[in-house]
Parts: sequence; structure tokens; C-alpha cells
Amino acid sequence: MVLDSLSQYSNWGFFILRLSVAIIFLYHAYPKLTKPAMMAKGMGWSASSIMLLGFVEAVGALSVLFGVYTQAGALLLGLVMIGAIYFKMSKWKVPFSAMDKMGWEFDLILLAASIAILFGAIGTYVLI
Repeated sequence: MVLDSLSQYSNWGFFILRLSVAIIFLYHAYPKLTKPAMMAKGMGWSASSIMLLGFVEAVGALSVLFGVYTQAGALLLGLVMIGAIYFKMSKWKVPFSAMDKMGWEFDLILLAASIAILFGAIGTYVLI
């Protein structure tokens, strides 16, 4: 079958998953690290908490990206997403999906991707 022959490219698929997750987390970590006071106002947290969150996101993303301690990085990112889902659902009352704001469906898919990487979807390709 055609689909059976695609399994030979699974390492590329895992690499693309890791690359995508890392890019998203680095993109979201950047404003937390460069403008923590502004981010803190929007989230209702302290600037130091936002900096810590940005640092965890960046370290986890770089770990996943470069393939160094990949599962530890994926665990950090998964924990961040569990926290994000918790705050969106319980504290901020954000729906699963909304037209006027990002719901927590995006957080859920990032959690699932982090769990997939954590449980072995690493592949053999690394950037280092």
C-alpha cells in the first residue's frame, strides 16, 4: 500500500512536528522575555512570573528544536500548556473556541503535540 511506504519518512514527520512546536513556543516566549510588564498586565500576573514562563517556554522549545533533552523539554512545554488550559478554562472563562479571541483549542493541540514528543515522537534528526 501507498501508506505503508510512507512510514519510511516517519523521522521527517517527527522532525517537522518538533520544529513546528519549537517555533510556536519561541514565538510566544519572545514577548514574555522582552516585554514582561506589558504581558503581565494582560494576564494579571507579576512581571517576574511572566519572565519565568517565557524562560521555561524558550528552554523547552530550544530543547525540542535541537533534540537535546528533548523529552524533558516536551515535559516542560506540556506543563505550560496544562497551565494555560487551566487558566483559560477556570480563571479567564475562555471558551474552547471563539470568534473574537483565541480559545483553548490551540493550547490543547500544543499539549497533544508535546505529549507525543514526550512519549517518543522524537525521530532521529536533530539540529546539533
